[in-house]
Amino acid sequence: MPRDARVSRGAAASTAGDRARALALLRQHGWNATSFQILEPGFSYWFDGDDACVAYLDTGRAWVAAGAPIAEPERAPAAALTFAAAAAARGRRACFFGTEDRFAAAVPFAAMRIGEQPVWDPAGWDEVLRGARSLREQIRRARAKNVTVRTLDPRHLAEPAAAQLAAVERLIARWEAARPMPPMGFLVQMHLASELAERRFFTATQGEELVGFLSMVPVFARRGWFVEDLVRLPEAPNGSAELLVDAAMRAAAAEGSRYLTLGLAPLAGAVGPWLRIARRTGGPLYDFRGVHAFKAKLRPQAWTPIFISYPRAQLGLAAVYDALAAFARGGLLRFGLRTLLRRPAVLIQALALILIPWTILMAAAPSARWFPSPAVKWGWVAFDAALAPALVSLARRWRRGLDTLLATLVSADAAVTLAQVLGWNLRHGPRDPLTVIVAALSVLAPTLAALLLWIGRRSGRERDR
Repeated sequence: MPRDARVSRGAAASTAGDRARALALLRQHGWNATSFQILEPGFSYWFDGDDACVAYLDTGRAWVAAGAPIAEPERAPAAALTFAAAAAARGRRACFFGTEDRFAAAVPFAAMRIGEQPVWDPAGWDEVLRGARSLREQIRRARAKNVTVRTLDPRHLAEPAAAQLAAVERLIARWEAARPMPPMGFLVQMHLASELAERRFFTATQGEELVGFLSMVPVFARRGWFVEDLVRLPEAPNGSAELLVDAAMRAAAAEGSRYLTLGLAPLAGAVGPWLRIARRTGGPLYDFRGVHAFKAKLRPQAWTPIFISYPRAQLGLAAVYDALAAFARGGLLRFGLRTLLRRPAVLIQALALILIPWTILMAAAPSARWFPSPAVKWGWVAFDAALAPALVSLARRWRRGLDTLLATLVSADAAVTLAQVLGWNLRHGPRDPLTVIVAALSVLAPTLAALLLWIGRRSGRERDR
């Protein structure tokens, strides 16, 4: 992301000195669940005097802050207002992503609810387990499959050639490859190396194989912990993730902590109507309901709302756009294209659904105008009528073998259609604009579908490695 060299009252370009100042303020005032994450790469730091800091990303159009300002509660509203004014002076909008009730109620900004996060008192974890038979059963299943959780010494992740570091990196790579979306930045980037001594790491192994990993970072002002990363292999035994959380809870309780959270469940709870639509329609790319369901299964003692806070003169949708741009690493359009190419099933299903009315129109079309003969016409109708449900089935559940078969058939479809258009339609049929448009669509649609199918096939093979 582009960065400014200097802003009013502080430095924007992050240096080792800025980071040390930010850490010192964090130790005193880091209250937001995600506050420790401002120490990870990519953030710029804006300081308002010696007692307030805002970590942010410059998207080119906005300064997107990571949570509330790091300051005393009474100081944070003034720092936020000054930060927004500094952003406006540089031609940028400003917003604060991931704020909680304390900040949202104190600052004269608009606050859009974007989800909620679960909260536990680790000292009460045994009581939670006593009241959750299904959770106890999941933990028992993992242990019965010889899954063992151990604490990982942070120093092992500081050694580039360490075997444990390599195993964790392979696990994270496999986990990321199985996600519908490519890795994101901002507050969800996977970066383990900053301030290792402050972190806690846990590994889940089955025999000699690493099957799960959990890292948690401190929430200093609450004497608590935020589970920043929780990953597991797709084939890990049931209950592996729950067993890791159990270990983290017990470790936090042993240190005297009274606060632990697994972080934001995006779009969960009482969000606004536009975000509810996004929750319903975005399922193929992000499992909003599944993330919330997993966290709810762990029986949190409370759910706290999470907001985007922004100056009232700005539009809420602009704040959401700015936050998404910060997460997207390099622009929303590029991120969207990478997502579709990574998991083309969404577009394939859309093309399959469009194929249904196309087939109906083709069946009703006069043979003499559009086809060399009635037999050719009905051959195409039969082929497309069989292809549409097969594509929908593959998009909903990707299967090896079927992806190769359909990619081959659709590639042949594109080639034969192009041959018919060049050899018959453009030679013997009318050449009015409608014919040209229909001919172009009849070639482009199967060509695009074939490309997506081959990309999906390759992505599936890479995920299986």
